[in-house]
Amino acid sequence: MRQIAARFGVAVPDTPDLAALAVAAAIVGATLALAWAAGRWAGPRVAALWERKAGTRAEGIRPRICAMMRYLVVWLTLALALRADDWPPLAALLLGLVAAAAAALLVRQVVRGLHLSRWIAWALAAFLFVAILADAVGGLAPITGALDGMAFMIGSRRLSLLNLIQIAVALLALYLVVRFAIRLVGLSIRRAGGLDPAQQLLAQKLAAIAIVAVAFFVAIDLTGIDLTALAVFSGALGLAVGFGLQKTVGNLFAGIILLMDRSIKPGDVIVVGDSFGSVSKIGVRAVSVITRDGKEHLIPNEDLMTREVENWSYSNTNVRVHIPVGVAYDCDLPLAQQLMIQAASESERVLKAPRPSVWLRAFGDNAVEHDIMVWIADPEAGVGNVQSEILNRLWQLFRENGIDIPFPQRDIRVREWPPGRTPPPDL
Repeated sequence: MRQIAARFGVAVPDTPDLAALAVAAAIVGATLALAWAAGRWAGPRVAALWERKAGTRAEGIRPRICAMMRYLVVWLTLALALRADDWPPLAALLLGLVAAAAAALLVRQVVRGLHLSRWIAWALAAFLFVAILADAVGGLAPITGALDGMAFMIGSRRLSLLNLIQIAVALLALYLVVRFAIRLVGLSIRRAGGLDPAQQLLAQKLAAIAIVAVAFFVAIDLTGIDLTALAVFSGALGLAVGFGLQKTVGNLFAGIILLMDRSIKPGDVIVVGDSFGSVSKIGVRAVSVITRDGKEHLIPNEDLMTREVENWSYSNTNVRVHIPVGVAYDCDLPLAQQLMIQAASESERVLKAPRPSVWLRAFGDNAVEHDIMVWIADPEAGVGNVQSEILNRLWQLFRENGIDIPFPQRDIRVREWPPGRTPPPDL
């Protein structure tokens, strides 16, 4: 055991300092008790504060935050204890082992809370565990030396396996910071009371672009890439954007323009070609339109800039619905029109102002044609269901008051019958 520890740079004494080990164990026990109390008392309050600021209730957020509070208290307390004194090897190993485990579990909880994959969480947790434990016991120098010795040259730059591990962990950590920053900024923007949904979405996208741009240059600095080397590829990148990514870039800027001029906003009811529905999301590439059938149409942003678009909610959400109705020529027209107004007025979704109206549209071949015109304020809830409700009620009213709905009739005149045939007796 002593030989294995020596290979990792950890000196194990012949006679362990049991007193220091007991003190370290007592510190660990007291820290765990303090962490349990902190998680029980501060965890629910921090979770409630997060829910108030975020404006939503995330499932499982309270247990996760309570666990994070416990791990954070253990990590910070034992890290201070390690820095406070020069501990003997076994005591330092105990303190470092518990502190490293708490830090690893804390990082795992944070990564899983950002809905990232398990392998990313475990990779960062394992790296942090090894780094903190190595710092506590003051060893593992042979491993880092061996990793640094496995190197290769790229041009004039030397890259070792240790450098690659450090770069990978730094990029993963940077990715976590970017994800958390985008989510935090998005929550702050959604909580802003002076912005409408379109302005909030635009602010979120611009903030995300800015955060990603800053993270890109930070990643370039972490990896040690010379920015002057990218000048060689600028011409090729420009050609790629001009030819291969023309539609993608066009859709990106079209989406930003749509959000800036607020001609189309999430929640609007629009008609584009054969697509009719409510705007669910304005994305980087396309706008999501959900129809009344539950189908989701993805319409490219450029189409909304170049094609004719009907926006039923642009200035206001009030929409007039036309319902054609025909009645017989021999019926009481004023009564029929009164019943049409009554049937429309009894619908809950029909607005009282402007009031429903009936227009006599034409004298048709078989019926006197009317238009019932009603106004609704929620077109996203559907138009056909309002028409069906009014027509069903009107059918009952017509039957109760003797109003006939005609069916097509044709008079046939026979000029002569074929020889040997006689006309039917009813003719």
